[in-house]
Amino acid sequence: MKQGSEPPASRTKKVGKGEREVPHHTQKAKKFYPAEDESKPKKVRKSIKPARPRASLVLGTVLILLAGRFRGKRVILLKHLPQGILLVTGPFKVNGVPLRRVNARYVIATSVKVDLKGIDEKTLEKVGQDGYFTREKKQDKSGEEAFFKQGEKPEKKKVASARASDQKAVDKALLANLKKESVLYEYLRSSFSLRKGDRPHEMKW
Repeated sequence: MKQGSEPPASRTKKVGKGEREVPHHTQKAKKFYPAEDESKPKKVRKSIKPARPRASLVLGTVLILLAGRFRGKRVILLKHLPQGILLVTGPFKVNGVPLRRVNARYVIATSVKVDLKGIDEKTLEKVGQDGYFTREKKQDKSGEEAFFKQGEKPEKKKVASARASDQKAVDKALLANLKKESVLYEYLRSSFSLRKGDRPHEMKW
């Protein structure tokens, strides 16, 4: 039925001595119903609000990672990404932590800050893009080739040349600033850990 057109008129039908109104076939109830309830998308009434970073998460702040592969390592905050994600690095030459994204909930901000002077903003923008950290799809080997490859040592993961060059560019600028203060270099190399009797709530970060 087109918009603006009037609904089809119903007709009257004689039944015995009386009359009853018969609706048009387009207005009749459906005789078929699906066996299972059809799922309907829920209406999201809440708008997604941009994440507000903590006041202590200032660019250049040294953070302590609390989860993941590099937990306990000290890293430098380089950039704020959407939805509370942080872009950090070790630098890689200092403690082996590469450019990576971490959730702001799983870091402790310290009072130590590193100068970010010399880091190219375009490099940070490129690294902060959504598709930068996506893994490349592996090519499945044919059945015969996979059969003969059984038992061999797995191949080492090769880092993309573009990511390696970006890491070197960021590390070069940070190392130049770290060399000005030798204590910072050793501070970033050391890992954080708690011992028996330590009280984290009384520590000054």
